[in-house]
Parts: sequence; structure tokens; C-alpha cells
Amino acid sequence: MKQAGEEEERTSGSEQERHDPGDEDGVLEESQPSSSKRQHKKRSKVSKVLNTLRGNEIPQSIVNHVVEQVKVDQGSASPAADPDAVRAALEQLKIMDVLKGKTGVAGRGKKAMGEHKFWATQPVPQIGEEPPSEDGYIEPTKAIEDVRREPYPLPKDFEWSTLDINDGKQIKEVYDLLSLNYVEDDDAAFRFQYSAEFLEWALKPPGYFKEWHLGVRVSSNKKLVAFISGVPTTLRVRENVFRASEINFLCVHKKLRSKRLAPVLIKEVTRQVHLQGIAQAIYTAGVVLPTPVSTCRQVNRGLSFITSYYHRSLNIPKLVDVKFTYVPRNMTLARMIRVYKTDSAPRLPGLREMEEKDVPQVADLFARYMQRFSMAPIMTVDEIRHLFLSGRGDVEQPCEKYRRPKQVLWAYVVEDPKEHRITDFFSFYSLPSTVINHPRHNLLEAAYLFYYASDAAFEPGVDESNNLKTRLVHLIGDALVIANQAKFDVFNAVTLMDNMSFLDDLKFGAGDGLLNFYLYNWRTAPLAGVNAVSDVEAGRGVGVVML
Repeated sequence: MKQAGEEEERTSGSEQERHDPGDEDGVLEESQPSSSKRQHKKRSKVSKVLNTLRGNEIPQSIVNHVVEQVKVDQGSASPAADPDAVRAALEQLKIMDVLKGKTGVAGRGKKAMGEHKFWATQPVPQIGEEPPSEDGYIEPTKAIEDVRREPYPLPKDFEWSTLDINDGKQIKEVYDLLSLNYVEDDDAAFRFQYSAEFLEWALKPPGYFKEWHLGVRVSSNKKLVAFISGVPTTLRVRENVFRASEINFLCVHKKLRSKRLAPVLIKEVTRQVHLQGIAQAIYTAGVVLPTPVSTCRQVNRGLSFITSYYHRSLNIPKLVDVKFTYVPRNMTLARMIRVYKTDSAPRLPGLREMEEKDVPQVADLFARYMQRFSMAPIMTVDEIRHLFLSGRGDVEQPCEKYRRPKQVLWAYVVEDPKEHRITDFFSFYSLPSTVINHPRHNLLEAAYLFYYASDAAFEPGVDESNNLKTRLVHLIGDALVIANQAKFDVFNAVTLMDNMSFLDDLKFGAGDGLLNFYLYNWRTAPLAGVNAVSDVEAGRGVGVVML
């Protein structure tokens, strides 16, 4: 449930709003003067915090503390330990995201840990529970005849709607809702811009259930004001394999955050999932909910099952111009451009775009490579075909400069020229963001690293040698080249799979975002994310890439 906790937090506010059919966008308007005063008071407090953090008023004690933490983690010689660089980085933080709990590291995220009344009623590990001695379900799977037959009731003036993703008009409604409300902070600089092609690719895997694409409409004018989705998947968590739903795109219109629609959406999609005989789910959120895969432990001030975002800058002038990044101390813009310059063409022999004929070999390579990770998806050949070929855009059109019209997914294989065997593959997807209120740029083109695999992982002594790391540096390095040639501005990755082995070598920089993974109705001990857990290296606990 991407940003599920964020939405649940937003729906728990005390401000009261009423539905007004005459509202200009058909949703809500402020109802009481007292509510307006409370809103103004809240905004004033937030403004004071923003003024303190965004200006030159960042306390030196905070800067010193961060510098010391960097020295502990990276050594005193690290360029990141420079006080001026730390202060500049703090000023670049997306403060509104932190205040609203998206990163899970601010006060809001900490406060949320004790205030999730809804999650206390759900079959999820609760905060403070000890790690389980054995993996397993929390509640047994319900018999179909025992599942509630009627949808959960909605507040007055709203009604349920099953979205038909095959209908262009309806998919545009989902696109409009997500584009304007999925990331809700009016002062932010960027907002996700989902395309219809992206949603079709993400929400229509083989065997999908249309009933799992749930919307809420205003009864009077049928305006779509909330959405949640699920798609079926098969998960392996350590040695256990089970069917699950992958919950995503939970979104409530920003004027309806006091209506508590998010918990009802979660309960209703859970009911629909139970009707298919499935009792488990996987979802992600930027805030700390009960509980990131069974337990929440402090490890180097982080959670044991958190992943963090890393960014590899490509279009330096644009990223600096829109304030996505900044020019560090003792470096000029021109030198920064040279440092982050990529090759003009991929270097790996045998690298080419994935084709239909490659599907069986890619499926086999994927299945074997995923065994490296504690939690990973198990995919059929049809699912592999959909995942890596259906998002290629208009294949009838020529692929100019590594990009086709309407393309959302890039998948490439490395073929041994002698044996015609697929030895490696990588993929990434496009998720641009609107640049809000900028005089020159209106779109930030972002690529996200998706799944990859290499048969170098199966060589004897792979964990002792650097062969796999070297291969992945070359493989993902070529992915950066292709993304740059395709005119992406930044390439993003998360600290899962084997990503930690190549992020530094390929000049990825740590962002300020964190991503928590959750399992619904399943207990398991902590898995390695940002940090190692037991003998499992950092990142290798997680082999699931959530869109």
C-alpha cells in the first residue's frame, strides 16, 4: 500500500468539512469559522518550522550532530562530512514531505507509531512485539462463505465504483486523481505524474481482478475522489511461498482527508481479496506503521526493514535549476557536469533490447537470481512477458534515441554471441514528476531501476569474489547510459536486491526518502534493508520492487 500510512494519517485529522454539491470542483469546502482558525493556527506553526529549517536558522548544533554521524558512518575524510555541505543539504530537504510523514524520520513519523488505531484492529504485527520464532500467518485464511458479502458502508454522499482500466475515460479519471492528490503538499516542488500507459502496465498483470481496482465517487456528480488498487502476486518469504495481493496507489482527494475514507478503502479491498481466497498482502509506505515486516528495531538510527532512495544525477543543469540537487562546495557547475557525464553508448558486448524470443531464458534467469534474496516474487512466464515487454510503448514506431512514444518500461538483455545464451538483463521504468511553479521546466523525467539479474551470481565463490559486483557495475552502468540517451534527468534506485554493491561506484547519492515494506497477515523476522541483518548483507533481504 504505497503511502498507505500517509493517507491514514491524513484522514485522522480533527478538522471538519462538509460536502457541498455546489463546490466548484464537486468535492468540499470549509464549513466552520472555528475550523478556519484552527487551520490558520496550524499553518502558522508549520510556517515557523519551515522558516527555521529553510533559511539560515538551522541550528549549528544540528549541523554538528549530522557531521558527527556522517564521520561515524563514512569516515572523517568523507566529503559529506563538510559542515557547509551538510547545511546546504539540510536546506535542500523536502521539509513538507518530512512534516507530513513521508520520510518516516520526522516528528510526525515518530508520533504515528503510537496513534494507528485502525492498524491495531488489523492482522499485522503490532509495535513492540518480539520477532516470531517461526514464520506464519496471523489469522487463518477465511473460507469464501465466511467473507462479508456486502461492501463496507461509506460516509453519506459517497458510493463505491469499480474502475475499468480498459476504459480510456476511467483510466484518465484515475490518472487525474493521482496526479493532483497522490502526493499532497501544496508547497512541494515536485508531484508524481502517472500516465495512462503506466497505470495500464502496473494494474493489468496476467490474472488481475477488476474488482481490486476500487474507487469512491461523489454520489451527486460521480466525481472520482478516492482510489486503491491490488494486483495478484506470488511471494516467497524465506522458505514459505504463498499467494498475496500487492496493494498500491491508495489515494484520497485532498479535500476529503477528514472523512476517514482510507481505512474503509483498505477494508474493502481486503474483503475483495478474501473473496479470491487470498489472505496476505504486501505494501509500502514512507511512514512507520505497525509494523515493518514483523518488528521495528533501531539499527544505526534506522529500521531493519527500511530501504532508502538513491539518486544518480544525469541532467545536471536542469536538476540544479529546479533545486532537485545543488552544486557542492569547492565544485563548479561545469566540473559537476564532467563528473557525472556518462558514456555516449553502452559498452557490454551483446547488449540489446529484450524481445519476445528472450522471455523463457529471462524467466529462468530471473527465477534463479531471486533465490539470492530473503523475500522475492515468483513469476510465471506470462508474468515475465507482461512485466518486461508490455510497457515498451508503440512498438510499431521506431525507437529513436532509446525511447518510443508512450514507453514506460525499458528492458535489455545481454546475449552471449557464441552460445546465444542470455547472461544478464536489466530493466527500468519511467515515472516523471511535475515541476510546480517553475518558469522554465514543467517536467522532471525520472527513471527508476526495476528488476535485473546476472549469471555471474552463480559462479563458485561469488560472495568472496568481486565478480558479481564488477558485472553489475558494468550492467547498471549501461542502464545509466541508455537512460541518459533517452533524455531522463535522474536515475533512482532503492537499497534492495544487490543495489548496495554498485551505488557508490556509479555515483548514486543518498536521498532523504525512506521506504518501509509491510506484510499483511504474515509474521517474519526482520529482513535486511538499509542495514545487514545477521549474516544477510544490506539490501539482500528484499527482492521485491514495488511500483
